[in-house]
Amino acid sequence: MGRPHREALFPPAATDRLTRLVDIEPHVVAEDFDHVPHLAAVEILITSWGCRPLDAAVLARMPALKAVVHAAGSVKHHVTDACWERGIHVSTAAAANAVPVAEYTLAAILFANKRVLEIGGLYREHRNALDWADRFPGFGNYRRTIGLVGASLVGRRVLELLRPHDFDVLLADPHLDPESARSMGARPVELDELLAVSDVVSLHAPALPETYHLLDARRLSLLRDGATLVNTGRGSLVDTEALTAEALSGRIHAVLDVTEPEVLPAASPLYALPNVLLTPHIAGSLGGELARITRSALDEVERYCAGREFAHPVNRAALTTSA
Repeated sequence: MGRPHREALFPPAATDRLTRLVDIEPHVVAEDFDHVPHLAAVEILITSWGCRPLDAAVLARMPALKAVVHAAGSVKHHVTDACWERGIHVSTAAAANAVPVAEYTLAAILFANKRVLEIGGLYREHRNALDWADRFPGFGNYRRTIGLVGASLVGRRVLELLRPHDFDVLLADPHLDPESARSMGARPVELDELLAVSDVVSLHAPALPETYHLLDARRLSLLRDGATLVNTGRGSLVDTEALTAEALSGRIHAVLDVTEPEVLPAASPLYALPNVLLTPHIAGSLGGELARITRSALDEVERYCAGREFAHPVNRAALTTSA
């Protein structure tokens, strides 16, 4: 991992716990694999953001490696086919990282239906009480329709957070059977129907060739007037040019934590539109939330040392349809 990530993820208390579990030189950080002592003896590799690909050449220098514990989300950037062919066990803290993303999403949904951002902007501008119901007829969260695209770890966590609220929840995921969707409190529908009837659409699909620009101009045009699009998934899921055109028309609203490209050009109209909120990829674990990821990773190391199965194993086959 990158050294800054090591410092953020493993403060003294976490490092102390790690040194009690395994034989480690706690201040050695492998930003690459060229100048790492005792590499041939490494049995467990703790990785995070910035890890170099574990290809066949790297693995040849680690003949004792049996497990990779990833203190972050997706392992696609560094766990290669060579890892699976070697039979290396892989774990990820993606479930821990899903928690703040889902929390951000819930907040975005609640604020969107209440028109908090727009009303806050108008209140700041006019500094007086206005007839908000006249300006935003029907605003509020009661019995609104929420459409989730993708039953990913984040998507499932969002479904849990939505349960206490008076929402009608729809779910579109081609890899999920209808009964499973219903068991999670959602009504399974096709994507086009979800887009056409939802008050808020939240994206939680993985970035795959078949999901590139999943929401193109045609699908964005299906969104009902006044609907809000929330994207905490991947920027590539949305055609930015088509979304910009829709947002400029004022017909829809958007809350975007990820975009394509990331960062958007400084001249992008999306920065200044009152019906768009842009945030710089902050939904995932940051600051104090990193401690949850660290705890998850250390729990997995402890399980491995005790001869137990990982609680959050990564399945090679599942990577074809996940982040």
